[in-house]
Amino acid sequence: MSVQAITPDYHGTMKDTVDHFHGNQLLNIGWDQHLMFATPLCIPVPPGMPFGALVQQVLPGLYGQHPQFAQIDWAATEWLRSGERFTPQMDQSLADNGLGHKAVLRFRTPGQPGLAGAAF
Repeated sequence: MSVQAITPDYHGTMKDTVDHFHGNQLLNIGWDQHLMFATPLCIPVPPGMPFGALVQQVLPGLYGQHPQFAQIDWAATEWLRSGERFTPQMDQSLADNGLGHKAVLRFRTPGQPGLAGAAF
């Protein structure tokens, strides 16, 4: 990710490079149209974690309090990686699914327009 400084003589050390996360990488996750969560969540995850483990073990801890979470049809869920639709391989790692450090992962749950239809 390139950074453009306001002044040409600025010199600084990036504090969010992958080497600062003890073997983990940052992953930004957003559940589209579900405004109970105002912004994507940024979490540290190991790049070798299977995508299926993210869905089964991590997402419930992040979004499980949402009243519609338990009704998600994961087989019908639409996934976006950096804005592009893709079909994740559940048994493959996050890295093998193309999710690197500071990647953006969004998911859409058809038939669930958000609380009280609050979809945008």
